[in-house]
Amino acid sequence: MRPGTFFFPGPTEVRKDVLGAMLRQPIPHRSAEFRELFAGVQRGLREVFRTVRPVYVATSSGTGMMEAAVRCSPRGKLLALVNGGFAERFVTIAQACDRPVDRHDIPIGSVPDPNEVRSLLSRGAYTAISLVHSETSTGALSDIHAIARVAREAGVVVIVDSVSGIGGAEVEFDGWGLDCVLCASQKALALPPGLAFAVASDEFLRRASGALGRGIYLDLLEFDSHSRSDETPTTPSVSLIFALAHQLSAILREGVEARWARHEAMRLTMEAWVVGTRDALNMDIEILARPGVRSPTLTALALPAGIDAASLVARVAERGYTIGAGYGTLSATTVRVGHMGEHTVADLAGCLAAIADSLEVLKQSS
Repeated sequence: MRPGTFFFPGPTEVRKDVLGAMLRQPIPHRSAEFRELFAGVQRGLREVFRTVRPVYVATSSGTGMMEAAVRCSPRGKLLALVNGGFAERFVTIAQACDRPVDRHDIPIGSVPDPNEVRSLLSRGAYTAISLVHSETSTGALSDIHAIARVAREAGVVVIVDSVSGIGGAEVEFDGWGLDCVLCASQKALALPPGLAFAVASDEFLRRASGALGRGIYLDLLEFDSHSRSDETPTTPSVSLIFALAHQLSAILREGVEARWARHEAMRLTMEAWVVGTRDALNMDIEILARPGVRSPTLTALALPAGIDAASLVARVAERGYTIGAGYGTLSATTVRVGHMGEHTVADLAGCLAAIADSLEVLKQSS
């Protein structure tokens, strides 16, 4: 695969030097050498999450930390704000963990409205709410800062899935008063799959102590306790942590705010390209997420009638670029472009040219 051509919405492209960092001999995870490594990782992750709190590191997918957050949420009913396939996953997890949950559905391409959430919470029926920051199925970006303010007013904790947000979209854990934010390694952090991360507030942990069914492997209180000794509760993927340490050094050299700005520039490039392509090809192509709530890390494109997502993905692949089909019920009618991680506007321009060429060919053959 040629560098700068893999625009799948996760896993994303990983640099060769990051992959090479994994080739070191593993070290004991209870050794002084590991604790020194992990302390450095903590410093980097705290910069990324914008927090002074410990960042928990689990050898799992992002779904593992989603389940951890649900299991450790306060006793009582969860309100799941559902605006896409990954927000819906919170409902599935809560039901599987025998946690009471209500779902509030939001139109596809839209995000939770803080005033509507305030009204829902005024009933006093909930102890926690869940939502997705950057919804990977639609490319919609929720205002987690505003939702957190509303939740605090109601005395409710907020669980945020920022799997495709952290590292590319602005997040201020401490500054925004967030309760529990989680992400995974294979999206905007541009690492191989296999690690998940979470940060929890003092209030979330205090209320987690009374939660039932926290389990062992996914107990955030265990993660918090071990973090004080620069350790993980159980054996981690040491090889992936070598890669993490290497990549965090690169992220901090670039600067977290500069990384946000680079991703925002790619979002603007996508918007301008859609307008230009729609006019040039006379095709009804649209961005699925509505204006003002579009993620800087990925874009879901709603395709014109007669253009099949699988056919477009295949045509783009023939031109040397990888994009993704839609997710779930959107699989046939949308494609997703993951402009995250180490990609630049220049990389994205090549991918978009391949998509435009492919659309023109498909239009002529339809």
